[in-house]
Amino acid sequence: MNHTIAVLNELLVDLPIGTNLAMLHVFWALLSGQLLNSRGALFPALKAIGLEDEAVRRAWAAFYGGIWQTVVLIELWRKHVEGLPDWKRHEYEGYKPVVADVTAFWRPSLKKCPSKHYHPAAGRALPAVIFGVVGKVGEINGQRIALPQAFERVHPKDPSEKRLWSIILKKIKKTLLADEIVVVDAGVKVRDLQEAGIAQYVLRLASNFTARRNILPEYRMKGRKPVYGELIRPLARAHKEKVLAASAPDEIQSWDENARTLRIEIWRNLVLPDCAPNAHNKTFDVYAIYDPDFDTPWLLATPVVLKPMSVRNIYKDRWPVEQIPLSGKQMIGSHRQFVHADETIQRLPELALMAGSILSFLAATMPATPTGFWDRKPKRTPGRFRRTLADQAFPKVANLSGRLRKKNSVTAHLPKGFLARMAKNTSTATSASLL
Repeated sequence: MNHTIAVLNELLVDLPIGTNLAMLHVFWALLSGQLLNSRGALFPALKAIGLEDEAVRRAWAAFYGGIWQTVVLIELWRKHVEGLPDWKRHEYEGYKPVVADVTAFWRPSLKKCPSKHYHPAAGRALPAVIFGVVGKVGEINGQRIALPQAFERVHPKDPSEKRLWSIILKKIKKTLLADEIVVVDAGVKVRDLQEAGIAQYVLRLASNFTARRNILPEYRMKGRKPVYGELIRPLARAHKEKVLAASAPDEIQSWDENARTLRIEIWRNLVLPDCAPNAHNKTFDVYAIYDPDFDTPWLLATPVVLKPMSVRNIYKDRWPVEQIPLSGKQMIGSHRQFVHADETIQRLPELALMAGSILSFLAATMPATPTGFWDRKPKRTPGRFRRTLADQAFPKVANLSGRLRKKNSVTAHLPKGFLARMAKNTSTATSASLL
């Protein structure tokens, strides 16, 4: 408990006085999983950690109207973790992975939901609040985690996922260092990365991906002279009962790992199918990785010349970015949400993603607590750590910074609760009529 309080104190101490203590209560409610019991309702979750009614109201006011920004919290959290001696950034042949993904908080009953996302069980797009998640991959105490770098909202005028990915990639390009490499899944295309100006990436390709060589094939003195390079199909596939054979690779490599043999086929110097050979084309290599542990091979593309094992390990480092929404939704119960204002439907998911990252960090830096006598070899997982906090109310006496305290403002003359909202609405309407 003391370690959790110390971490949150470090994160929130520089927020405005009063708001910082109220946000500490919000984070404690999230980390302890109180949204699970309240089925996503924030007021009961705050009450469940032992707060007085006035403290619950202050926490809610700080959440929906406080002077704070998620981007600032992310930057403070990043600096805190990177300043720890146990934090170690992953690196492969001089390149450090920067991972990105898109996650959705489903809101099927929310009126005027700003965006939609494909739901595999429903087989169609459903109303959801979606975010782009960008992180840097490293490890602490031997446990791999993704440290958040940004949570991107959809564009207010174009909430499509395509536009969101465009925003994500352009912002990554602005901050990408020479020794960093972007790692993304098949939802992004090679063309998207090229248009964003990103020259260092590892990308998962679709199984039906095709490309062309950046040189013209030899003219056979018959028919039209070739305009495009040879078509390359890394994986065989069937089309209208006809099997389309895979192209022969330029290189084949293999190695043994954990009592199994991995085989990699490589195609070099490729361009997109609609590109004619040109010395100025942006070329890339394609790797087909056959692993006995997986039914289908991984098809990866990168413009950077790397060892096959490094390409595989860099792509494996994309997986920790999925831990952030997993810890921030199912683990703490924020997959259900009951907020409806335009700003709160964005703020609560962002705080949940922050809480998911903090929960993974706390689990990695604290001893694993067994669930019961049957749990003989407990692992340091976010879910297990959340269960240790679930049974504990917010401490009445905590070692907090002097800045984390209630702001002693005179509020006795102000309307409270519903009356305050009515007064605010009346004031807004009066101002609009005067204009």
